[in-house]
Amino acid sequence: MKQKYYTAMIQVSEKAKDKILEIKNSENRGENFHVRVGVKGGGCSGLMYDLEFDEVLQPTDKLIEDQGVKLVVDKKSVLYLAGTILDFSDGLNGKGFQFINPNASRTCGCGESFSV
Repeated sequence: MKQKYYTAMIQVSEKAKDKILEIKNSENRGENFHVRVGVKGGGCSGLMYDLEFDEVLQPTDKLIEDQGVKLVVDKKSVLYLAGTILDFSDGLNGKGFQFINPNASRTCGCGESFSV
């Protein structure tokens, strides 16, 4: 069965897209490769971002595609991540994926946790 992908719920920056495709190619991942994005409890601000590369879909997952990148978000994380931009930074302040989340009312200094 063909999966339905939603757009604009989470956007992927050009740098994040390039890094995700680089990882996909270096690990020889197939068509089922997607980025699982979520939110879990923890961190100094109460909630933490969770990002992993995955090939297994759960029945309640929401599928999102932006710039050719397939994202998967679990049902409870959708509300926290609506409008978020997934970015990648390789600057002096740290290297890695970043979440630019308009729903976050407070973030910690490291940018890995937030509260709403």
